[in-house]
Amino acid sequence: MVAVLGGPTASGKSGLALAIAEARPITIINADASQLYADLRLLSARPSAAEEALVPHKLFGILDGAEAATAAHYATLARTAIAETLAEGRLPLLVGGTGLYIEALLHGLAPLPPIDSAIREAVRALPAADAAAALAHEDPAMAARLRPSDTTRLHRALEVIRATGRSLLAWQAAREGGIAETHDVRGIVLLPPRAALHIAAEHRLDAMLAGGALEEVAALIARQLPPDRPVLKALGVASLAAHLAGMIDLGEARARTLFATRQYQKRQSTWMRGRQSGWLHLETADRQAARNAVKL
Repeated sequence: MVAVLGGPTASGKSGLALAIAEARPITIINADASQLYADLRLLSARPSAAEEALVPHKLFGILDGAEAATAAHYATLARTAIAETLAEGRLPLLVGGTGLYIEALLHGLAPLPPIDSAIREAVRALPAADAAAALAHEDPAMAARLRPSDTTRLHRALEVIRATGRSLLAWQAAREGGIAETHDVRGIVLLPPRAALHIAAEHRLDAMLAGGALEEVAALIARQLPPDRPVLKALGVASLAAHLAGMIDLGEARARTLFATRQYQKRQSTWMRGRQSGWLHLETADRQAARNAVKL
């Protein structure tokens, strides 16, 4: 069996995971993109060293910020971590809110061929509005599924249709390699009310700032990583970096981070209600209900 605990950022997943682990031998496996990186323990809300000492943890802080993890890379790492955990006689409990990573692990990835570099560079040079217009003409079905402001996904869909002549939707329908076909997967989604999520995010950000998040971001920015590194896109990095550069005051940086966090919580909640509708949905961190869901 493999258990998965999803939920928006600041929903209380880490605490509930530790509570579930009180009932039987469990290894907690990270399913959060930002928590893969060693550079951002505080700002990504990675489990503390004390929490990691209570229960075995895997895939937390294992990548350098210079690396660019993808859903495919994560799925490979997670499959290995799951196999190791099962071999140890422990229950793998995946915990995180990166829906794309969880989806790739459970249901596989599209067998896309490599994209020609010239096509990729030409597409990614397009502003979001131009990419959206081009995609609406060349792949209207895929365009209808994407927000006009979602530059990353617009570029990806456009480069796929131009390089392969086939919609990304068609490629995604031919996914392969998902563990849901070979494992008994028990899923839980922790979805507190929106107001509670917002309050929790605010309290958590203030604790991060008090605990050294600014210093963490300063050290990351000092590395002068390429601007396309995923670690630089983690919540709070851009706004706190702007403050450190003297562009905005700390109050504005805090407000921008909270706004981005709330927008992300909304997107995560929408994804999970749609893609994980068959899982147990909890509004509160109900230990017993979570344990029952994974037959503990």
